[in-house]
Amino acid sequence: MDPRDGGGVHKWKQRILQMRRSDREITDEKSIEAFIAKEQIMRIAFNDNGEIYIVPVNYGYIIESDKYVFYFHGAKAGRKYELSKRSPNIGIEIDGNYELLESDVACDFSAKFQSVVGTGKISIVGDREEKLKGLNCLMLQTSGKTEWRYSEEMLNTVAVYRVDIDKISCKAK
Repeated sequence: MDPRDGGGVHKWKQRILQMRRSDREITDEKSIEAFIAKEQIMRIAFNDNGEIYIVPVNYGYIIESDKYVFYFHGAKAGRKYELSKRSPNIGIEIDGNYELLESDVACDFSAKFQSVVGTGKISIVGDREEKLKGLNCLMLQTSGKTEWRYSEEMLNTVAVYRVDIDKISCKAK
């Protein structure tokens, strides 16, 4: 059983972001989760006093109370760390399945793709057990392996971030 699935079949409580192009919207929960499960990079967008700061991160996720929770790790210093403490409202983006659609006319080029966009709140995990849970989610996403050991030194020096998603949407072309 995949530890990310929240214990089996779930009914989404996630609020869906409105999408202008409803013909490209993906609403099937299993399709969205399958896409999130196979990708590796998520972008986090912060508002830094009116300036947008976007950072790509490797991620892991779980479904908790029928909502997505993402985890990633980083240093206990720097812009991302400071913004996580003072500006918790963030945006996320995951994209993949990219394929260039060429044309003989320059502006007729296009692309196939899939993306997930969402908003939520970020926090820095302080609880040791949740830190281990978050790191294991990240390593599962990255390696497919579920059991890992972490030294106390590493656990004390790494920051584990938690993103609780409020709204999410998925589209494909």
